[in-house]
Amino acid sequence: MERDTRFSKDTLRVWERRYGFPVPLRDANDERVYPEAQVEKLRLLRRLVDNGHRPGKIVSKTFEELLALAEEGKPRPKNGKRMQAEGTALPSAALEAHQTVATFIDLLRTHQTDALRQAMSTTLMRIGLRDFIIEIAAPLCHEVGEAWARGEIQVFEEHLFTEQIAHLLRNTISTIPAPPESAAVPRVLLTTFPEEPHGLGLLMAEALLALQGSVCISLGVQTPIGELAMAAKAQRIDIVALSFSAYCAGRSVISGLQLLRDSLPPHVEIWAGGTSPVLARTSIADVHVFQTLAGIAQAVERWRLHSQANHLGPAGA
Repeated sequence: MERDTRFSKDTLRVWERRYGFPVPLRDANDERVYPEAQVEKLRLLRRLVDNGHRPGKIVSKTFEELLALAEEGKPRPKNGKRMQAEGTALPSAALEAHQTVATFIDLLRTHQTDALRQAMSTTLMRIGLRDFIIEIAAPLCHEVGEAWARGEIQVFEEHLFTEQIAHLLRNTISTIPAPPESAAVPRVLLTTFPEEPHGLGLLMAEALLALQGSVCISLGVQTPIGELAMAAKAQRIDIVALSFSAYCAGRSVISGLQLLRDSLPPHVEIWAGGTSPVLARTSIADVHVFQTLAGIAQAVERWRLHSQANHLGPAGA
């Protein structure tokens, strides 16, 4: 159930007690068994919670009410032909990107794994890594998540997609030349908090940072905050970059960022980004929040200028 709904078992059990939903059955071994209708409702709840709705306000609603709520907050169709018919045609470059994303989704749904891999690789080579991430990969990840929430793709299909694009990005990152040792570039530590298992956003950020000449050191996902602080000191880190999906609870995001800020030297910056709604709603002292991946290049340039003005050098020394 955790894999199929992205709600932790602790969350599901709290909801059982607090809201009276879900209402699992019990098998012969007294293990919880969730009927398909409840699984579908939980998927829809996942989608709404990801979009900022509070569980206490929506868990008790019927499936039909939740579906209507999801439709209310649904963005206008991004299909180029339909938008043209409505008199709001997309620019040609944006239209091409939307069509490319739609093609990739179709390949995933029809299980054309090799074709998907080849199509993504070809597109990356044609438009370059930066544009691929910002114009294709980030929207594609969002659309895959939405398709999963609507029940249009299965968990295994989402996992297949994640492995495909992660493999492509890692291979491409490995080909980016390392900056000269004398260059004034930031040393960036990338990871997620223990409650955050998703690392694809982190990988996209790493690729964009590497393109800007940053020295990137990735710890993967789910690093304890105390270990993260020790790693930052041992690796002479200038910036700690963190990714938060909507999976991560808002309170743990805020408390974790504050704990990390208190654990790091003042000169070490904290950069946070991702789809967690709390990032957009909350201003956290001494934490740079990114609403989109496109802001990374400008942030690295700002760091460079600040470093040069203060004669700090590449590692804050």
